[in-house]
Amino acid sequence: MNKETFKIVATYIYSSEAIIFKGKLESEGIEAFLRDNFTIDTDPLVSNAVGGVKLYVKSEDFDRAIEILDSIPKYELTDDGKPIVCTKCGGNQVQQFSVIDDAKSFLSMLIALLFIVLPLYIKRRYRCKTCHFEFKKEKK
Repeated sequence: MNKETFKIVATYIYSSEAIIFKGKLESEGIEAFLRDNFTIDTDPLVSNAVGGVKLYVKSEDFDRAIEILDSIPKYELTDDGKPIVCTKCGGNQVQQFSVIDDAKSFLSMLIALLFIVLPLYIKRRYRCKTCHFEFKKEKK
């Protein structure tokens, strides 16, 4: 009997993230499996408690899967594929995050919670991993 073993190659807070990376691995010919995605889809607030959505691959595919996942940029890019540059230090390790820091954002979140709809308005900012400076993306 052939007993296959599996390894966790990555964990994600939401199943939507895990599905994207699972698809990338499968497009490269690596069979991948998700665990705890249904639990977290049922109640996203338990994601940290169960350790997130786990992405598994066969043990023999582990090293190749890590290479593929590491090749995906972890920082934000412009529409033409260039790294977003920090306006303070010039670094290119910039990640996007959303904030609720004004009345319009708060009201939008409240309406979304009350009527179970997607948020209508979200403010997005960027944070540099190098200097921790937060800034807005410049409009073209």
